This record gives sequence, structure tokens and C-alpha cells, in this order.
Amino acid sequence: MDQQSAPKNAHRLVWRKLLQPLLFLAIGSVILWLVYRHQARAYEAQCALDGVPADECSLLAKIAADFASVHYGWIGLVLLAFLVSNVSRQVRWQMLLEPMGYRIRPLNGFLSIMLGYFANLGFPRIGEVVRGGTLARYERIPVEKVMGTIVVDRAMDFLSLFAVIGLALALEFDTIAAFLRDKAVLPEADLLRSTWLWGGMAGLALVGGVSWQRRAQLMQWPLAQKVVAMARGFAQGLRSVRQVRRPFWLLVHSLNIWLMYFLMTWLAFFAFEPTSHLPAVAALLVFVFGSLGIVVPSPGGMGTYHAMVIAALALYHVSGDDAFSFANILFFSINIGCNILFGLLALVLLPLINQQQKG
Repeated sequence: MDQQSAPKNAHRLVWRKLLQPLLFLAIGSVILWLVYRHQARAYEAQCALDGVPADECSLLAKIAADFASVHYGWIGLVLLAFLVSNVSRQVRWQMLLEPMGYRIRPLNGFLSIMLGYFANLGFPRIGEVVRGGTLARYERIPVEKVMGTIVVDRAMDFLSLFAVIGLALALEFDTIAAFLRDKAVLPEADLLRSTWLWGGMAGLALVGGVSWQRRAQLMQWPLAQKVVAMARGFAQGLRSVRQVRRPFWLLVHSLNIWLMYFLMTWLAFFAFEPTSHLPAVAALLVFVFGSLGIVVPSPGGMGTYHAMVIAALALYHVSGDDAFSFANILFFSINIGCNILFGLLALVLLPLINQQQKG
């Protein structure tokens, strides 16, 4: 019976791994299609007002023409800023690992990051696991310690994002306030009065109390011992930020990561005529909105990134069809020019480089 069920379970696991990325890709594609359909209708309505015949009014044709008109020298600088940001990310990651006694090869760290971005395109949020597991494998570091440093890395990113949002809020308060008044929706239910919330909290407290009381018996289980060992390694990874030898350079590289992210948007403005006149503060606001769109779990922020960029550019009187073109230009330049290209290179180079090291 067990021998018969094992192949079935293996097939189910394979299908699940295949279907999960497809599900997220489908979600992102649907969102992107909805954004496109909305912009296509608005574009057709504008064509009708301008007296343009319907057979000469195609948003897809406009997007293709916009891609052809892009100044790709500026896009090259966008891709360079992307690479520079990830060199700083690799150095920061190395600095977090050093207090635990690990000195990683820079190329392994950089390519692991690229592989993580590549994985995110198929399965959102899996990239951190992929880059952590890849580095742990090739550098022979316990994976739980690597994952602890990745949590610190991500926590720094969230703090940086909040700081950027605060800066954008300070510089463009009136513009953002107008957007929030038009778009914000207050929750209809009071979460603090939810019976499910309080019941769940009480249940967790009960389970935690019983587990603590019987911790001696639980620690005799191999699974519990493994979980505790992983938690200790994980905590050591988290503590690494307090033991960094050069905290000033950790701050410098953290700032540089987000400066490069901002420059990617600002430089892309110059590549596209309808956005080339916008000031740096507009790039900051578009960058913030786009970053919030990427947080949503779709492949690389597909669809949600476009919607947020269009909303931000609308505040600067950029038409929806031009904003949609700009979002696609930047989105696909980064994903195709960097995430896919360097992800595939990482898949090829990592085994080769580390095979030579073994030799």
C-alpha cells in the first residue's frame, strides 16, 4: 500500500510545484490584462474625441511604437544602476555573514541574488529561499544561519522603504494627500471587535502555555530538537547585524541600494519622451508607488506595478496610455534585461565556478 501511494504522492508534489508558479503567473497576467483593457478603452475614447478612425487606434500598436522610440542608452544606465545596487546588496550580505566566521566568494553571493530574482518571476517570494539555499549549498554554510541574515537584509529593506515613503510624503505631501482622498477605502469592520481574532489569540496562548509547561517532554522528540537547533542558528543570523565590524559601510551600502533603485526610475524618465520633462521628485513618487505595487505577490509585481505607476504618473498629468507604456518599458527592461538574463547566467555559471573550486 505504501509502495503504491509513494509514486502518487511524488506526482502530486511535482504537479503542485508546477501549478503554484503558474497560478501566480495567471494572477499577474489577469491584473495586467485588466489594466491594459482599462487603458485601451480610455485610449479608444480619446481617439474618438480626436476624430481618429477606430481601425487606426490600437493601444498595442502605440506601445510597440513607444518601445521603438525609447532612447536605449538611458535604459542601459538603468540596467547599470540595477547591477550596482546588487553589488552593494552582495557586499552587505557578506558583512552580515562575517561575524559568524564565514567569508563567502563575492561571485557566489552576487549570482545567488540574481538567481533569487529569477525565481521570483515564477513563484513570488520564493526568491529569498532560493538565494539562501544556493549560497548555503555552494559555501557550505548552515542554511538556517544564511536565512537569518536574509531576514535582516529584508528588514533593512523594509526600513529603507518606510524612510523613502517618509521622504516622498515630506516632499510631495499635497500630491499624495490628494491621491489618498480619492483612492483610500476605510475598513468596514472593526478588527479589534472580531470574535475570530480574540478566539485565535486565546488558542495560541493556550497552546504556547501547554508547550512551555511540557517543554522537557517535547525536547525528547527528534523533530523538536531539530526545530530548536534551526531556531538557534536562525537567531545567530539575526544577531549578526549587531556584530558587524564596519557598521558605517553597512549603512553606506544600504543607502546605495535604494539610491540606485530610485535612479532606475529617474533615468528611465529620460528614455521616454512623455516623461523626460518630469522632475526628480516625480521619479521619487513613481518609485514609491511602483515599489508598493511590487510588494503584492505577483511575478515581479506584474499588473500591480503597472497600476501603481499609472496612478502616480497621473498625478503629474501623464496620460494613461503613455503611463502604461512607461510602466511596460521599465518593467520589461528590468525583468528581461536583468532578472531573466542574469538569472539564466547564474544557473549556468554557479555550478561551473564551484566545480572549478572543487577541482
